[in-house]
Amino acid sequence: MHAFVDLFTRITGPDPIWQGLAGGIVITFLNLLGALVVLLWRNPTRKALDTALGFAAGVMLTASFTSLILPGIEHGGLLPVLAGIVLGVVVLDRADAWVPHVHVLVTGRVRDDAAAGGRGGVAGVILFIVAITLHNMPEGLAVGVGFGGGALRDAITLMLAIGIQNIPEGLAVSVAARNAGMGSLWYAAFTGIRAGLVEIPLALLGAAAVTLVSPLLPYAMGFAAGGMLYVISDEIIPETHARGGERAATLGTMIGVLVMLTLDVALG
Repeated sequence: MHAFVDLFTRITGPDPIWQGLAGGIVITFLNLLGALVVLLWRNPTRKALDTALGFAAGVMLTASFTSLILPGIEHGGLLPVLAGIVLGVVVLDRADAWVPHVHVLVTGRVRDDAAAGGRGGVAGVILFIVAITLHNMPEGLAVGVGFGGGALRDAITLMLAIGIQNIPEGLAVSVAARNAGMGSLWYAAFTGIRAGLVEIPLALLGAAAVTLVSPLLPYAMGFAAGGMLYVISDEIIPETHARGGERAATLGTMIGVLVMLTLDVALG
């Protein structure tokens, strides 16, 4: 693992902003890999997707604490991190209010609570893409904030964690796009890729923000963690527990927790 950290530093250099950009590219590339899996695994079972998304939730949940909340508290104290968490939850909650409550990760259904009649055609496709993009935003921001904070090993651990969980997430988005009737397999894969592209500019933004304004770091760490925790609780868990796959999803979550803890210790 030390060799991996040294290799990453040689490629990106010591500048946290460039490191944040590289981190965003890495996690987006792994999202791309996950999205392209739909071309080979065309009809994954719902149970398999529930397990995969449960794994993603476990990784995100653990990373929120080990790589964001606890380091943020060590850096700036409890109150700034708590304020950041609250702000992250509020922003994601308001985003869900703007894009009416959408649950699309597994089934591809667009459920619009604000308009019972639903949205079809182009409007439904746009709603789908915007919803998934919004839910990818905290992940890209988290990676950028991690590198901007200057704790390189913690940041690389977070990058690998987010990247690993992006693989099943990218696949789930592609499958959902196909189930929603959004064109061919190639177009479904492209939809999954496109939804993850927002992570690159947000990783760059997060790294730049906390590098240029260092007092923002604990707030930004809390914000990114709050956003990820909101997505886990509001989207992933309800979807994976909605159709009898809760046991598989729970086991996937436990595996995700174990993987993230192993990464944290190995790179710590």
